[in-house]
Amino acid sequence: MRKIVFAILMIMLAAQPLFAVRVKDLVEIQGVRENKLVGYGLVVGLNGSGDKAGAQFTIRSLANMLKSMGIQVNPDTLKVKNVAAVMVTASLPPFAKSTQKLDCTVSSVGDASSLAGGTLISAPLYGPDGKVYALAQGPLSVGGFAVSGSSGSGVTKNFPTVGMVPGGAVVERSLELSLGSQMTLVMNNPDFTTAHRLASSINQKLGTESAHASDLSTIQVDVPGSYQNRIVDFVALIEGVDVVPDNRARIIVNERTGTVVMGSNVRISTVAIAHGNLSIKITEQPAVSQPLPFSKTGQTTVVPQTGVSVEEGGKRLVMLPSGATIGDLISALNAIGVSPRDLVVILQTIKRSGALYADLEVI
Repeated sequence: MRKIVFAILMIMLAAQPLFAVRVKDLVEIQGVRENKLVGYGLVVGLNGSGDKAGAQFTIRSLANMLKSMGIQVNPDTLKVKNVAAVMVTASLPPFAKSTQKLDCTVSSVGDASSLAGGTLISAPLYGPDGKVYALAQGPLSVGGFAVSGSSGSGVTKNFPTVGMVPGGAVVERSLELSLGSQMTLVMNNPDFTTAHRLASSINQKLGTESAHASDLSTIQVDVPGSYQNRIVDFVALIEGVDVVPDNRARIIVNERTGTVVMGSNVRISTVAIAHGNLSIKITEQPAVSQPLPFSKTGQTTVVPQTGVSVEEGGKRLVMLPSGATIGDLISALNAIGVSPRDLVVILQTIKRSGALYADLEVI
């Protein structure tokens, strides 16, 4: 019975694509993206932690805001220690509609020490085209604090000069977007093989030749007539298609931390690796030198005793055959006892010898 169950499981596993990834996780639909919004505003209600008297732009902004409300004030008489000038940023999602709420981030641009307890006054958020797409306003949520004493010492936690207004931005202008009768899929990691497989998988799913790869990063998909009025259903169908991605053999090395990440496609030709450790240890211990008893000219002095020792690790030689995989490489390097930092140097040397068939990137 167990053999039958095992056989069934093996058949089921064989029927599934290995390492299959959804199209949704491989591509982006051209034009369907977020749009960044930015605006300028004032945060009021601060407990003396706002901008100082020298922040002229804060003073003028406050004076202009009061003037728009019918209050004439002299900017020279304004105190802004409870007010801070801020930049407000938000992301406008694709197909955003009017009255939709967005989260926005508020960041101080002056010399305010904290935005905790403040309230953002209505700030228009502009898109790249200079049009207002949202209005932001509301109390700030700051995940930090700053406390200081009269002597200048203090305690600061996280970043009190940056806060969030959850749902504080209201979309005022809808973002119109039409996908049309043809969609363009842009791959996150361009690759010719993956692009070919992706187009083939989509055509197999649709039963037509609707998709074709224009280049290593672009796939054009024609929307069938039956889906012209059901574009959401068509996109959902395309996003659920499984594709086995392919990538170039690549090794990423971070020399600062000694981190090495290698892909499964890394191959090496016949190569012999020898690795030996050379360590030099220098120790210094103070020793006291005292004069002879009843000596009138001698003095007690401290004389350092220096010792130098040199140790060379055992010489080991490992032979790797042609076509060795990444597993063989790791096993061989572990056998000669290399550390992650030594591995960086060994990989660079193998690459220079021409025996490593992979891209070696040092970050």
